[in-house]
Amino acid sequence: MRPDQTFLFTRLSPEVGVKLATRATTSHLLKGGVTWFQPVNDRLDGCKVLPTLYYRYQYRGRWAVAMGMLPRTQLVERAPRYLWSDSMSYHQPNIRGVLAQYHHGNGSWVELYLDWRQLQSETRREAFNVDFNGKWFPFSRQGLWLGGYLQYNHLAKCKNAPEGEGVNDDLTLNPMLGYNWKWGGRCGTTVQLKAGAVINKERARCDSKWLTASGFVGNAHVRWKFLEAEENIYSGSNLFPLYNRFGSQLNMGDTYYCSKFYSRTDLVAHIVQNAFVDLNTSFTFHANKETTGFWQQISCRVYIDNNIWKHRHDKKKLRAGR
Repeated sequence: MRPDQTFLFTRLSPEVGVKLATRATTSHLLKGGVTWFQPVNDRLDGCKVLPTLYYRYQYRGRWAVAMGMLPRTQLVERAPRYLWSDSMSYHQPNIRGVLAQYHHGNGSWVELYLDWRQLQSETRREAFNVDFNGKWFPFSRQGLWLGGYLQYNHLAKCKNAPEGEGVNDDLTLNPMLGYNWKWGGRCGTTVQLKAGAVINKERARCDSKWLTASGFVGNAHVRWKFLEAEENIYSGSNLFPLYNRFGSQLNMGDTYYCSKFYSRTDLVAHIVQNAFVDLNTSFTFHANKETTGFWQQISCRVYIDNNIWKHRHDKKKLRAGR
């Protein structure tokens, strides 16, 4: 299901913005820019330039609404890889639609967004997804939490579509239970555990039937100083029964989840990490009943904005990271 590939690229995402109006409790921000995705080679072929332009409203640091073409980094958390694969995160850095979020002081949050991935044309099918995600801490952010993900994904026809090219639906429900704790101060140890069920219902409307897949998902994440380790487990049925027909246009998750059992282990070392730079290397081990895989990654992210630059001589804020 997944051919071996090597990605070597740079991605530059400059933005400029203006505050339209600001009060003690509210802010209005209009920002624009581009994301330039460039494979590293001797020529400029393969490059992709994506526009970024959005309005963001924020109220009391809790409510936020953004609309337009906005960076996916505005999401509270990265979506699980059975909803959004590594390849998708490389090549589609923006949400194209609307995002609404609510943050509570104890760490609880909820968000709803629409991502319109493709407009209908003679050669492209209409495609969009709606996601509703959240996490609730009943006691404090260092304890028990309940949450999950709900996604509806829609793949329609091309304009003047040929006979038999139908409309397709994909609905995923993923309730989760987790526990977070930390000890040892700022550079101490953090541990996060979570487990739950993932249920996926898909249909090609021309077939007039729903296909249901389900399984167990578990995750353990540990960080100590500059080192991280993460384990993901899936056990169940083929989570993407229509992948052979529609590919990543309908199922945007990692195709390893087409296996009945899958283990992914990530080992990460943050060589340099502060408010400006995150230089890290990681090793990822994949295993299912059919095959094993081994990925290696070196990543350097550089952040520059006016707030960080303003405090560039403050060593405490520099070490704090982003």
